Amino acid sequence: MIDVRPSQQMRDLGVVQRGAGILAEPARAFELPAERDVAEHVVDELFAAMERIGQVHPFAKGMGLAAPQMGIGRAAAVVQPPGNAPAITLLNPQIIIHSEETDEQYEGCLSFFDVRGLVPRPLKITVETTALTGGTVTTVYERGLARLIHHEIDHLDGLLYIARMRTGVAPIPVEKYRQTGRGWVYDGA
Repeated sequence: MIDVRPSQQMRDLGVVQRGAGILAEPARAFELPAERDVAEHVVDELFAAMERIGQVHPFAKGMGLAAPQMGIGRAAAVVQPPGNAPAITLLNPQIIIHSEETDEQYEGCLSFFDVRGLVPRPLKITVETTALTGGTVTTVYERGLARLIHHEIDHLDGLLYIARMRTGVAPIPVEKYRQTGRGWVYDGA
């Protein structure tokens, strides 16, 4: 049997890989409720892709997928928290407040899945999204969920997590990453 690299697996599942221009461009916001049908279609596509990806790779820390990663330049992302928590849909998300308190944890990205990188992120973020009806929804996320949500919002802003890594810190090959299959650990959690 031929061993397929993780990034090749993701490419085979339709995930756009690092180096593609769409991953470096800000995604276009939805005009809601006027583009409700378009937004629902994009979200359905993301959930279908996340289902396919989840069948190939388990995600103990949860997983997220942003529309640009599927070649769609729109401001939509979906996040499946770890465990049985309901999935989160993000339309036109913006981080409006972030805590000064941060921590560093390893992250992976479906768009370059052969490595993991140590990324500092706020422990708490407040995110404003647009509902399909056009209204605004504000939600506070903490710790691991804040990390997942922030990672996906970065994709919608045209950023990959390597842009957030400290100077002099490089991603490590997935083979050297020893926390596979375990959730992030936080002090006092």
